Amino acid sequence: MLAPLSRRGLLRPKALAALTMVLVVIYLLATRGTTSDFDSRPQDLRLNHGSKPNYNGRPSNPGKAGSISGQGAHNEVDGTKLVQPVVDSQAEADTGSSTHKDHDNQLWENMIINQSSPVRKMTADQMKKQWKAEYEYLADRPGYGAIYGNTLASLDFKKLSHTSNEAHLTPTREKPIYSVDEPYVYNPYPEYNGKEWLKKHAQAVACDGPGGKPLEDIKVFQGHPHNFPEPGFGSYEALGLDGNLCFERETRLGLYGLDSASQTEEEALQRAAKWDKVNWGELQEACVSKNKARFELKGKKNPYLNSVYRKRSVVDSAADEAKAGDKFTFRRSHLSSQARRSAKRSQLHTRRSTDSDDEPTTGQAEHSSAIKKEERTALLLRTYTGKTYSENDKQVIRSLISELSLRTGGRYQVYLFVHVKDTAYAIWDDATTYQYVLQSAVPKEFRDIAILWNDEATQAMYTALDPKQATVHVSQWLSVQKFAQEFPEYDYVWNWEMDARVTGHNYDILEKLSTFAKQQPRRGLWERNERFYIPAVHGEYDTDFREEVEQRSRGVGIWGAPELPFVKPVGPHPPTSRPEDDDYEWGVGEEADLITLSPIFNPKQSGWVAVDEIWGYNDSSHATKDLPRRATIITHSRLSKRLLDVMHIENLRGNHASSEMATQTTAFLHGLKAVYAPIPVWFDRAWKGKDLAKWFNPGPNGTAGGHGCAMAWGQEGRYAGSTWYFRADPPQRLYLNWMGWEDTGIGGPDWEEEHGRPCLPPMIMHPVKDIEPTEPGYKSESKLPYD
Repeated sequence: MLAPLSRRGLLRPKALAALTMVLVVIYLLATRGTTSDFDSRPQDLRLNHGSKPNYNGRPSNPGKAGSISGQGAHNEVDGTKLVQPVVDSQAEADTGSSTHKDHDNQLWENMIINQSSPVRKMTADQMKKQWKAEYEYLADRPGYGAIYGNTLASLDFKKLSHTSNEAHLTPTREKPIYSVDEPYVYNPYPEYNGKEWLKKHAQAVACDGPGGKPLEDIKVFQGHPHNFPEPGFGSYEALGLDGNLCFERETRLGLYGLDSASQTEEEALQRAAKWDKVNWGELQEACVSKNKARFELKGKKNPYLNSVYRKRSVVDSAADEAKAGDKFTFRRSHLSSQARRSAKRSQLHTRRSTDSDDEPTTGQAEHSSAIKKEERTALLLRTYTGKTYSENDKQVIRSLISELSLRTGGRYQVYLFVHVKDTAYAIWDDATTYQYVLQSAVPKEFRDIAILWNDEATQAMYTALDPKQATVHVSQWLSVQKFAQEFPEYDYVWNWEMDARVTGHNYDILEKLSTFAKQQPRRGLWERNERFYIPAVHGEYDTDFREEVEQRSRGVGIWGAPELPFVKPVGPHPPTSRPEDDDYEWGVGEEADLITLSPIFNPKQSGWVAVDEIWGYNDSSHATKDLPRRATIITHSRLSKRLLDVMHIENLRGNHASSEMATQTTAFLHGLKAVYAPIPVWFDRAWKGKDLAKWFNPGPNGTAGGHGCAMAWGQEGRYAGSTWYFRADPPQRLYLNWMGWEDTGIGGPDWEEEHGRPCLPPMIMHPVKDIEPTEPGYKSESKLPYD
């Protein structure tokens, strides 16, 4: 205890003033606003010109965070306080001060009802309210909108990628008027006809582009926009993609019709007129013909028609199918349509469908017996009658054909798969009607790659299904299965959504997805498939993530097909009785029968609206509702011929599931290899990894299904700020800005004059619809049906 004299000393005015000064200094240091990462960079790493871009469409105020006050609402789950943060913008404007970091963190932690598993303890309504509170809170925090407004002027050249692309990049020495940096020619293709190539492949012959001209490669810029965040889901590293590239619209789409900044209006009109003279189907077929020694062009019939199920029901259904085939034939109608344009082209198609012993091209390696035929993939661009094709739609289709089909010598072939929605058109009755619909629905340059189809054709083929089940809204895959039966020369089929957009190189991304899936071991695969891969939580995909999933699913993992008396699996049997006895070897090097871009989750008890849309798959002791099943939201995926063939057989038997479950469930029941390829997915808010895991992997053992599932009816608003779902805001906004048009205060000529030309890393986005120039003040929205 202090002596009386000492206590009196502390009360003297000078001592009190000194103590007060110390406390003030401590307070100021504690409440000091932090400087943003962007502004803390050395001056020479900031923008090359102009001011810092406004990434969120609001007036930027670098280095100042809004002061927060919490308005509490009582939470019915456990009595904790649900914080609804409010930004005191006036206080910020007046004082420029920010909230104490510790206090700010406390507000955030208070919002989380239960750190261990909060979502599983909430009712559906409580989930929506809690999500909305956190979602709105992050709209006023640093990192909000960081995915927007990134330009060539903000590239960070010091960011190193994990995958080297040097061999595929060639300097151009060009100086575009919109960039101080020169682009690189991007050639991600193998070294065709090199020494290594010819050891395993037949000689590759270069194909012509439009007008008989050689094909050119697109250009790209090196670097990564400094403020562009890491993806919330997926990663470049896992897929082997190079994220240290930035794609700008003119160097990306200029080859395919996008007007350049220096082009006159007259030049643009002349260029547009030339596209109508292009026949993309003829170019693709000529390309395949040149490279016929590389491929098996005949294909094999469905091997399961008479080998898996021999019951009369299947035989009768197959007979019905044959009868339907006499009238509702995709190939014959398609080829007949082309015959009107070119008799020579029709003969080429006929030869492809009948010949199997094509001679090697000149220059083929002598050891032709050692040459393995290359597999081919059809890409079906799903579209419909009544669609208006924007210039951007056309540019995207041209890029897919050029980069996937022509540039590879025919390894891919692109089709427009056109759903005829109006049932009044009898397209199967006469060629004139078919031609009328074709010419009305499809731009001239794409008519010879178009295949028309309707529900009448699928219903005639699958007579064991209720006609209400055999429609595009419930059964999107029936038409794809029919295509696979008539075009057996394709080993794989990509079901490609017309409103998806790839900013990166089409070939590079699709090949990396295929390679990733091929290298995945089957041990733990279904368990890895059923959760979002979140790098911030899961670590490295092939080590940390694999080990965590193994630990969390030990004893409940899937190992081979389930045993059901009414399903005879066509997939291989596991090499060991237990997964633990396999050293992650089974399945490595095996092509995937199914590649999805979102998790393959268990929809039971998830609240997903279509969970019970399964028919058949039963016997006297097994009810349809008890069938084990899997699902994926968004049907954008790659299927093998094997999977499509067995789906065809099951549907002939009357066994069926709705669109989002059909491929996954069939693969699951038949022991086929299905892989969720974790594409990078970004969010417009700075979510912490643990909170993404909480909201998107809330199910048992950290899976995406179960109670609290983000795919449940009423809960899908969690995807509103993401770059991949069937309803989400960022894809449209990002793409419009990238194309040079205004959306939500960013983009357009004036904005670009100040901030620079937008560029984006390699991305796959969905949905992106009706891409046209916008008016000033335009703001896009992508609402859910129940919003």
